[in-house]
Amino acid sequence: MTPAIRLISLGLLALLTGLLPLAALAAEFPTDPKQVHPPLLGTPLPPAELRDRDGQPVKLAELIGKTPSVLVFYRGGWCPYCNIQLSQLRLTFPGLRELGYKLIAISPDRPESLRATLGDMPLEYTLLSDSSLSLIGALGIGFRVDDPTLEKYKGYGIDLEQASGQTHHVLPVPAVFVLDGNQIIQFHYVNPDYRIRVPGGLILEAARSVKEIKPLK
Repeated sequence: MTPAIRLISLGLLALLTGLLPLAALAAEFPTDPKQVHPPLLGTPLPPAELRDRDGQPVKLAELIGKTPSVLVFYRGGWCPYCNIQLSQLRLTFPGLRELGYKLIAISPDRPESLRATLGDMPLEYTLLSDSSLSLIGALGIGFRVDDPTLEKYKGYGIDLEQASGQTHHVLPVPAVFVLDGNQIIQFHYVNPDYRIRVPGGLILEAARSVKEIKPLK
């Protein structure tokens, strides 16, 4: 475990035990998205409690179970690149479903923002809220938006506090994680450049390759 992930993990532990407010935890995230530290391949998915579109708590490990899964982290419904990605995932999902995968898209948006993102659009895969940074922090893919960028966003009409319901100003670097049936991370794509998203065809190929991995005896 890298020092950065260890620091965030300790902060999350303190947060969950009520010893550290969420705003204080945010200070432990880097302000440069290039400084995120995703886990190594072969790392088990850390436990995390998220929320669904109705605000109900969801324990991710229980939701996934023994089903191989693809987790897609996006910045929020306010991000046009993210909305394009969400639309493209609708085309990718049938192939993943055929391979036996679940597809879960996760952002720091609060549940109400998730519902606004969807509107009346039917969606076959799952959207979850991680506004508390439970999983984003544990995976080491979060960064804190600095004050100049925050002001620039406000000039564009983007209110991160309104979107997340929190004041931490933390976003995930857009990322894709492919998990096997034992909730082990077998592939990930993490790019600090939010304009570049992994193509759906590559996600399918990674998912297909993970299904072919034979466990060691």
